[in-house]
Amino acid sequence: MWDDAFPSFLIGLREGLEAGLIVSVLVATLVRAGARSRLPQVWTGVLAAIALSMSFGAVLTFTAASLSTTAQEAFGGTLSIVAVAFVTAMVFWMRRSARSLAGEIKEKVTEALAMGAGVLVLTSFLAVGREGLETALFLWTTARAANESAGPLAGAGIGLVLAAALCWGLYRRVLRINLTRFFTATGVVLIIIAAGVLGYGLRDLQEGTVLPGGTAYVFDLTGSVDAGAWYSTLLQGVLNLTPAMTWVQVAGYVGYLAVVMTLFVRGVRGQSAAGQGVSAGAGGAAGGGKPAAATPAAPSITPPAVPPIATSAVPPSAAERSVASPSAVERSVASPSAAEPPSTPATAHTRRRPAWLIPVAVVAVPALLAGLVVALAHPKPAAGETVAVSETDCGQGFTPPEPGRQDFLMHNTGNQTSEVYLIDPSSNAVYGEIEGLAPGTTRDLVATVAGGTYAWRCVPADGRAVTSKAVRVGGAAGARAVVPVSERDLAAPLKAYRAYVDRGLATLVTQTRKLSDDIRAGRLGAARTDWLTAHRTYASLGAAYGTFEDFDQKIDGRPDGLPGGVHDKHFTGFLRIEYGLWHGEPASGLKGVAQQLADNSAGLRKAFPHQDFDASDLPLRAHEILENTLQFELTGDTDQGSGTGLATADANLAGTRELLVVLQPLLTTRAPRLLPTVDADITRLQKLLDSAHHGTGWTPVDRLDRTAKARLDGATGQLLEDLSPVPDLLEVRKSA
Repeated sequence: MWDDAFPSFLIGLREGLEAGLIVSVLVATLVRAGARSRLPQVWTGVLAAIALSMSFGAVLTFTAASLSTTAQEAFGGTLSIVAVAFVTAMVFWMRRSARSLAGEIKEKVTEALAMGAGVLVLTSFLAVGREGLETALFLWTTARAANESAGPLAGAGIGLVLAAALCWGLYRRVLRINLTRFFTATGVVLIIIAAGVLGYGLRDLQEGTVLPGGTAYVFDLTGSVDAGAWYSTLLQGVLNLTPAMTWVQVAGYVGYLAVVMTLFVRGVRGQSAAGQGVSAGAGGAAGGGKPAAATPAAPSITPPAVPPIATSAVPPSAAERSVASPSAVERSVASPSAAEPPSTPATAHTRRRPAWLIPVAVVAVPALLAGLVVALAHPKPAAGETVAVSETDCGQGFTPPEPGRQDFLMHNTGNQTSEVYLIDPSSNAVYGEIEGLAPGTTRDLVATVAGGTYAWRCVPADGRAVTSKAVRVGGAAGARAVVPVSERDLAAPLKAYRAYVDRGLATLVTQTRKLSDDIRAGRLGAARTDWLTAHRTYASLGAAYGTFEDFDQKIDGRPDGLPGGVHDKHFTGFLRIEYGLWHGEPASGLKGVAQQLADNSAGLRKAFPHQDFDASDLPLRAHEILENTLQFELTGDTDQGSGTGLATADANLAGTRELLVVLQPLLTTRAPRLLPTVDADITRLQKLLDSAHHGTGWTPVDRLDRTAKARLDGATGQLLEDLSPVPDLLEVRKSA
């Protein structure tokens, strides 16, 4: 959290200090002009600017949430780049304006005093509003990059509070700081942070398919750098530097940093040289050669009762000197006859406007406008168009829907339970579905509609599929659909995978017999080696566990839930032998268990060709194998003393890879970007597992240091997340 807070803290401090200085100058100028009664107008403008900034942040948050995932990435990436542009412009502007800020604002205020209340409100609103909008945009982008809002909001809040305290101290002359140096130093840091925001924004645009090269990495250190370590978190939170970065990200990051930092540093040096020349000239004119540091640090903008604001430890410029003394406008404002004409008694025909009306209005108007924008931008479901379905007629009442997110009320008027699909009839691609819609019931089906052709397909439990008349929706294409697979589509992958499992079982039978022979002969050292070899072979067949039926419990069952635990007579198979081999049990006590394992392996191989292997199990196992790995092997839960949980995890990864090979033809056409991402995840996890493999030995899970364990868990979790769409993409649907 706190690593994500620093960039927001810095922007809150800097933008808050800019806005606070402006407000301080406004207040001080009014006090000097004897127009304290006009102060509420300043605070009204400030309040309006704050309301506008908060409303802008709400619009960014809620309108982005209503977009599709791809659109959110593109939207976020675009605004990240806009935020970088704003921050860059702000850094250069403040570098140039720090010295003359007080004089410029003073001139505007004196003009506003002569023109009326509305102009003064507008002056303070515009002066503070720009900072507020920049802050809202930068906070939104940093919160999105951090995937959480607590840290960025906390950092910004602390920065704003500190900025307010500094401004008050400057106003009361408690503090005297060199603001030119302050804005220069924070400008350098903000440029570095902005480079990271730019890199993150470019990555978002790649993920939103706006920019190419999403899988072209300059470096990928995820296999050797712990993404969860404090230093990784700090670098990513503050600088947006990640263990893996694409060429586009690196080019944007380095290019921005090189160009902008060079221009900024040159400008600072130019200002320093100019300041030295001015100081030397002033000293010569005075004839005393007095050092520049002894000159007044800021123009006097307040009366004696209100000390001046120290803007920088440099001599006042000509413009500042010209506004340091009261102008004719100020003098006229200070005069009661000019600034505040005597009030006249209220008559029966005049009504005094309530003092709270304008402040409430300036807060309410931005909030109402923001709510209106969010309401219009957020695609709500339509008013529930009812569509009737049955085994003989599908899609009664279906009319061409409007583009956007739609809520269809599906009512089964037939006598059979039906599957209902919203499809593209030209490709059978599914946009939405309801499984098991019972007779007489109504359920919602929510789907996003864009330009294209749509129809309803109803598949009753005991009948043929019925498809409605197709309708055309105008507009650009964009709605996501899944092209369904049939059992026929999965037939070839299933055949290939069954052949792989059959070969693996043949190898397993040979290996378990050798293990049994070792134990019978008392060769327990060789038995430990052969046990691991055979167990890894079995673990690599993970996708077939659902087909092995009760053989799996006999061959690789855990002692969990057994009354006698590891000593229970029903605890058999690999894990029972593991417990005995690594807990000093004699060969005589393991001979029967080893022979039983060999017999069960042979029985499984004989039964497997005749077992029913459901084709729909293949996509499910792509995710479930590694789920079990994360739950059992990487926690050490299945370890019975050998410390080889990572070896089993390595075998499970090999089984997952083999499964993806046979599913590749189906996945490539449905999600072309999925497999390259998954391949990168597998490579990353494989490197981490290989680093724990030393010759014939493996590092036990409980001996991994915290960093290595976090890397393994993180890499496995990321792979699981990227594999999670596979079951839905390859779900067997009757609409195919």
